Amino acid sequence: MADVHDKATRSYNMSRIKGTNTKPEILVRKYLHANGLRFRLHNKNLPGRPDLTLSKYNTVIFVNGCFWHGHKGCKYFVWPKTRSEWWQDKIEETIKRDNKKMKELKECGWNSLVIWECELKPEKRNTTLKNILFTITKGANN
Repeated sequence: MADVHDKATRSYNMSRIKGTNTKPEILVRKYLHANGLRFRLHNKNLPGRPDLTLSKYNTVIFVNGCFWHGHKGCKYFVWPKTRSEWWQDKIEETIKRDNKKMKELKECGWNSLVIWECELKPEKRNTTLKNILFTITKGANN
């Protein structure tokens, strides 16, 4: 099936998609900061450039978009009907890269959290944010 947009329109649409400072990412940052946690953003020195690095807790956080990272079983992840093979290759490569980076981080002694975009929708947001905070700080309280 052919693309529903011409090349210029598709190019413009794709250029508007942000990779950093997304709304879900900012939600997590504001919550953690309001609860006294300090972090570094998009640390280029770590595998996968985590969205947040909390050195004090030896933890990194990735805030993943359900579509772009192939969140299996999620209602927000649907395989595109156009250029299906191209999208499948792209998303599967992203999943492989994510898994590789998580393994590298673990080998370096980092704890990794993956927060999915769907977990930050209004109906799940408070529970998700409280769980993130608990998961990060529980190790410090032991």
